[in-house]
Amino acid sequence: MTIFFARHVFIAICTLSLLPLIAYSSPSQKHVTHLYIASDSTATDYSLEEDYQAKRYPQTGWGQVFQPLFTPESLPRLKALHVGSKVVVDDKAKGGRSTRSFFEEGRWREIYDALQPGDVVLIQFGHNDQSKDKVDRYTPIDGYKQYLRLYVEQVRAKKARPILITSVNRNYPWVDGKLQNSHGDYPQAVKDLAAAMKVDVIDLTQLSIDHFTAKGEAYVSDNYFMHLPRGKYPGYPEGLIDNTHFKPEGAEVVAKLVFEALTKLPAKP
Repeated sequence: MTIFFARHVFIAICTLSLLPLIAYSSPSQKHVTHLYIASDSTATDYSLEEDYQAKRYPQTGWGQVFQPLFTPESLPRLKALHVGSKVVVDDKAKGGRSTRSFFEEGRWREIYDALQPGDVVLIQFGHNDQSKDKVDRYTPIDGYKQYLRLYVEQVRAKKARPILITSVNRNYPWVDGKLQNSHGDYPQAVKDLAAAMKVDVIDLTQLSIDHFTAKGEAYVSDNYFMHLPRGKYPGYPEGLIDNTHFKPEGAEVVAKLVFEALTKLPAKP
């Protein structure tokens, strides 16, 4: 009996002595920040699709190449976001989706249900919201802002951080060597809502316009967008001229624009 009691006392003492170590080590072990991307085809991870190399390559979404930017060396630059020792990018973007269809199909619910305090959600829509000829996705400005407001409110309710992003620009229209806004009033609607709700916003429309203009129409068309010659890629035997979607270099450039913008956001409690 005495031996039994002494043995349990010894185990209890050992356990108690380890508690400070457990308490000290747990934050670094569990502090993983999940960064979700709610968006459309410009951010989609196509590598998850079956036979990607044969059917879709070189099409690449900027969300597809976002994870490699979050390195131990780069994370200190995101201190204003209060990210953990590791950031895991969870790209939920899907081609052809608007703010409305993304919600109606339950894709937003997947993000909402998974959210934990301290997570980050990047929200970029507009390409499909403005498609008046496609009733399954078209969302007028008022509705567009309502869905964005809902997304922001629900992210905040989970004590996570929403970040609105205006649409990355298309490769048109070019006027006198300068790229112009291809999304009408939608980018301004995002910025107006961000100001009203005091939520972070990245003006990717303007960032991409400035960067693409600096590179020039010929370079951007040949290297960033899906301008494909006949017979080079298995998935596009006839070639392609697509001024919306990116090749790897274009996706990587846009991903870097978003990342650099994240490093410039203000700190919040």
